[in-house]
Amino acid sequence: MIELDRVTFGYSNHNPIFDTFTWRVSKGESWAVLGASGCGKTTLFYLLAALREVTSGTIRINNALLKKPRPQTGLILQDYGLLPWATVQENVTLGLRIRQFYGPDGKHAPSNEDLAGSDQSGLYWMEKLGLCEISHQYPQQISGGQRQRTAIARTLSLNPDLLLMDEPFASLDVPTRENLQKFVIDLRHERQITNILVTHSIEEAALMGEKILVLKGIPNRFPVIIENTSGGSFDYLHSEEFTRTCINLRKELESQ
Repeated sequence: MIELDRVTFGYSNHNPIFDTFTWRVSKGESWAVLGASGCGKTTLFYLLAALREVTSGTIRINNALLKKPRPQTGLILQDYGLLPWATVQENVTLGLRIRQFYGPDGKHAPSNEDLAGSDQSGLYWMEKLGLCEISHQYPQQISGGQRQRTAIARTLSLNPDLLLMDEPFASLDVPTRENLQKFVIDLRHERQITNILVTHSIEEAALMGEKILVLKGIPNRFPVIIENTSGGSFDYLHSEEFTRTCINLRKELESQ
């Protein structure tokens, strides 16, 4: 589904963060991108979301050259990205209302069928994530976990085929983080959405990623890929294999 072919990228007046970097992701796979601060994790996220443009090389998604943000790519951010002056319901339906105004292709007015489907999608994900009771409250009136659920509902209501998450659970308490991790794991199994999670947590990478991309320092030239076929299950957390995977990941990071 995703193909990075000899991608080079660096910010102005800085050394390249990626240098002829090649990496491939198949449809329906669940990946974790792991690395220390400053190694290029978030930059890779921006490149995949087309929020940054490669210096050279190409990125293709579903065989199409990536030149601008895709409507089918969903983004979930650590800081939620909610509008403070909008209610939970208004935030959830924000993308849908924009799509209704411009139409599904950004050029033509949507049909009545499109509008009805959009309304149902927003309500479905609000119910699924337990947001209906707080639908008329504002972001500053709800907890961090509720804000993140609002952000997730807003993204999923647009029916993405690719879900990019940039450390979305880092600032949450442990029970809330585990509940949302489980939700994302169940969602991927249910919908077969291609999922890429950027994280600095070894344990989260081992839990969430069936494959793990380790970025070890700039410039990133060759992907270090850890196969983690038991990832994506909370039963895995309490196994000896999970412990061994975390130890191996720590060794990879320390060997940079």
